[in-house]
Amino acid sequence: MKILYFAWLRERLDRDGDEIDVPDDVSTVAELMDFLAERDEGFALATQKRQSIRAAVDEELVEHSASIRGARTVALFPPMTGG
Repeated sequence: MKILYFAWLRERLDRDGDEIDVPDDVSTVAELMDFLAERDEGFALATQKRQSIRAAVDEELVEHSASIRGARTVALFPPMTGG
């Protein structure tokens, strides 16, 4: 699965994405974020306030409880502002 990072999240991680094999027991955005934090201290530090991180699964905005089963891409980014 491709994980994409945007805005200040990308800057804090110093990369714009990762390609990972997601374990079978990781099935939601929240579980994916937990998994990424467990394997990457930089990710854990950058996402300490998880409620502020937005997600999109295959280009569709979703809640952290959304399934990632069968997804090709998950994007993580800070809240967007209008203008």
